Amino acid sequence: MNSNPMYMEYVDDADPSGPAPERRGWRILGWVSVGLSAVMVAGSLAAYGVYYKTMGNVAREDVNANVGPNRPKKLNNALNILLLGSDTRAGGNAKYGRSMKNEPPRSDTMILLHLSPGGGQAMGISFPRDLMIPIPSCKTKNGTTPATSRGQINSAFTNGGASCVIKTIEGISNIKIDHFMQVDFNGFKAITNAVGGVEVCLPKAVNDRQSRLKLGKGKHTIKGETALAYVRVRHGLGDGSDTDRIKRQQKFMGSLANKALSAGVLSNPSKLLSLMNAATKSLTTDEDLTPRVMMQIAQGMQGMTSGKLRFVTVPSGPDPADPNRVALTQPTATSFFTAVRNDKTVASEPKAGTSKISPSQVRVRVYNASGIEGQAGRVITALEAQGFHASLGGNSGSAATTKVLYGSGADQQASFLAKLVPGGPKPAARTSGGSPGVVDLVVGKDWTALKSVKAGIPKQQGEIRATDDICKGS
Repeated sequence: MNSNPMYMEYVDDADPSGPAPERRGWRILGWVSVGLSAVMVAGSLAAYGVYYKTMGNVAREDVNANVGPNRPKKLNNALNILLLGSDTRAGGNAKYGRSMKNEPPRSDTMILLHLSPGGGQAMGISFPRDLMIPIPSCKTKNGTTPATSRGQINSAFTNGGASCVIKTIEGISNIKIDHFMQVDFNGFKAITNAVGGVEVCLPKAVNDRQSRLKLGKGKHTIKGETALAYVRVRHGLGDGSDTDRIKRQQKFMGSLANKALSAGVLSNPSKLLSLMNAATKSLTTDEDLTPRVMMQIAQGMQGMTSGKLRFVTVPSGPDPADPNRVALTQPTATSFFTAVRNDKTVASEPKAGTSKISPSQVRVRVYNASGIEGQAGRVITALEAQGFHASLGGNSGSAATTKVLYGSGADQQASFLAKLVPGGPKPAARTSGGSPGVVDLVVGKDWTALKSVKAGIPKQQGEIRATDDICKGS
């Protein structure tokens, strides 16, 4: 195992003669928490009632002071909940690997559960454990850890716990995180047992000595130790990569959420109580996620179905500096984060007779009047990511607000672009210096981020829905 804390490896890649399978697999509990979150926030008020009765099981943590005041602004009524899996050996978890009892807890599972405004859609966004990004300075119980220019994202949890992960992800995405839910491994088997098992589909028979998973080809309903081994196995299924395992775990999450949201669980008081007891006994949340807040969330998400639950991985690929790690793929990642940040309810259909403009039909010349060096270049990147034809116009003095100007014949294109610009400025015709068919975007000091062309979050490459055929692509 690599001794560098920035490059923490999986315990389950260790010698198979070591601890038994149930002692190595904390990271998957974060995946399980997606399904549990679906019950808590999107199932029904009946689910909330059970949750309220089991609130005494939940541990709480105040993260606001540690994260600090300089956080992204909310642009909509979406809700973002960070889901974390922890390998803490505190309390009843000490039996899961006594040799690690005194080591700081780690997290190899980080998922941002994004609940769209209006309760119509939800998305679980996975951050690979070996994603290389800037790690901010974070407060800890023993003081403060210094910032690093580049580190592995799972080191943020070891540095400063949930608050450091929140600060780190907000820093790279500019998305405000409202709450967090952290799960340890002690309740995993109880959770999968409580829902009556989770259906999975294997493309081939597997008999893996490392994970101790032994299953035949085809569909299976698994729980307890078998489910633990399934989500952890790496060498017995797929190509052995962490990316491949994430895909399998996302399918598992979808299947779990589908099962948890089914009438068989939500309408059965005994099953529901068993599920919520199992979930809350291994759950830590922020202090602001109170029963009252949970009820408000549940009320807003009553229309949620598992078919509206999507799972994606942040746009990433091999890190140029180290092919064994991954890095954000740009400008795709910036465009994706912008779409999440600007997510809104589905727009109404355009009225008959109105023109339909697409980004590819709009030529934009970008001028920097924000006083921030490089701002025009970043705006051009965001425009090109959505399909606009953008070029640099240069610096244009200083302006408090962003303006949209247009040359002859570009009035409709200007109106189309103005709807995506912060503040929605009214387009104005160029009195001089304009070019026919070209829209001039003067970026002012009020610039935040370009809105998404589409309402909601566009379909992402490789995304998975909870209702997808579990055997498809297996």
